[in-house]
Amino acid sequence: MAEFSNDFLKKIFNLKFQDHHALIYENKHYTYKQLRENTLNKIEILKSKANSKLVAIIGDYDCDSVALFLACIELNKIAIPLIDEKEIDNKLKEINCDILFKHGQISFNEQQDNLTQHEIIEKLTSQNKSGLILFSSGSTGKPKVIVHDLQKILNSYLDKKYKHINMLLFLMFDHIGGLNTLLNCLSMNACGVAIKDRKNVDLLAKNIEKYKISLLPASPSLLNLFLISNIVEQYNLSSLRLITYGTEKMPETLLEKLKIAFPKVKFLQTFGTSEIGITQTKSYKDFIKLENVDYKIIDNELFIKSDTQSLGYLNADNSVFDSEGYFATGDLVEVIHENGEEYIKIIGRNKEVINVGGEKVLPQEVEGVILQIPFIQDCLVYSQKNPITGQSVCVKIVLEQGKTLNSLELKKEIRLFCKDKLANYKIPTKIEIVEKLEFSDRFKKVRK
Repeated sequence: MAEFSNDFLKKIFNLKFQDHHALIYENKHYTYKQLRENTLNKIEILKSKANSKLVAIIGDYDCDSVALFLACIELNKIAIPLIDEKEIDNKLKEINCDILFKHGQISFNEQQDNLTQHEIIEKLTSQNKSGLILFSSGSTGKPKVIVHDLQKILNSYLDKKYKHINMLLFLMFDHIGGLNTLLNCLSMNACGVAIKDRKNVDLLAKNIEKYKISLLPASPSLLNLFLISNIVEQYNLSSLRLITYGTEKMPETLLEKLKIAFPKVKFLQTFGTSEIGITQTKSYKDFIKLENVDYKIIDNELFIKSDTQSLGYLNADNSVFDSEGYFATGDLVEVIHENGEEYIKIIGRNKEVINVGGEKVLPQEVEGVILQIPFIQDCLVYSQKNPITGQSVCVKIVLEQGKTLNSLELKKEIRLFCKDKLANYKIPTKIEIVEKLEFSDRFKKVRK
């Protein structure tokens, strides 16, 4: 349309679909026409500060926040989507932000002309390109500030075909997976459905039933909660056709249970990081083939180079990118070949490896075995310091409802079950029974 110069915005605001719903947020409905008008309004507001480059958006998948994100695309701004109120001040200290949009209110930094800029920001500014700043989870220290050329990401959605379906916007607004779902949704002129209380599995299921959600992007931890909470029996989830999962390893036993619970649903493993974007995949059993990217494997660790990878960090060295431009993902993989094609399986994370007297233990491997025990609903394997072996293997266990065992009895059961499936040093030496596991805001297990 004439109002927009950006090809992505021209695509999503096609006149044919202006009366279709674009967003449903907290049960409020917005059409593509309303989203377009809101975007045009935000463009005019941003134009009033023509020299401003960095725009922080503290919000969610509400119409105002999405419209401002789209306005940043049209005006070649650098968008910084944020959602965690507790971390906002700390994160914004890492960058020099010109404009702050917080829950509908816009404020301007009048000292912007005196701000020093990182060379990556200066490069985007001098080339008049739109950008995207994301933050790592910070689980191993201070969050890293990751900068993307946003137009490179948007280009990957321009050939999407129109599809009138409802998709759940589950992953966060400040998460590469969440933004991927949003951009996929808009590029297909589909409708994105979102709620604030993402950890409320009953509310998620109610919305899937109410809005007949076809596509559900989720983490294995969330999907396991669906089974544990007996959500499948309580709600009509028959509208689901595709469940995509990522962010953490999917245990084989859990995937088997999910396929039984959702017999008509296709399960697709996705792969991506904040540094490289989301990669297209093709599945073979529990392995995936990475498509449209270059990759190599060194000492079982996966290195990736993609068209959508970031320009680098603002507050950390970029040694994770090698001299050829490959990003060290930290993911450890197995490889198989089928019909002349190479497939990989993520078996764990470098930083999560437990070192027991020089022997390496992958928590995910141990979890995969323990989850085969019928009365165990979930578990979390983690390390603890040990004066003799350096580290020892520990596990938190969630028992099925009605099962009563004390820690000593459970330890005996686990050791007996694992003795012919795991090496002795991999079998947990400390067992803790818990009612539920702790999850991060990005719905990944918190492995302390």
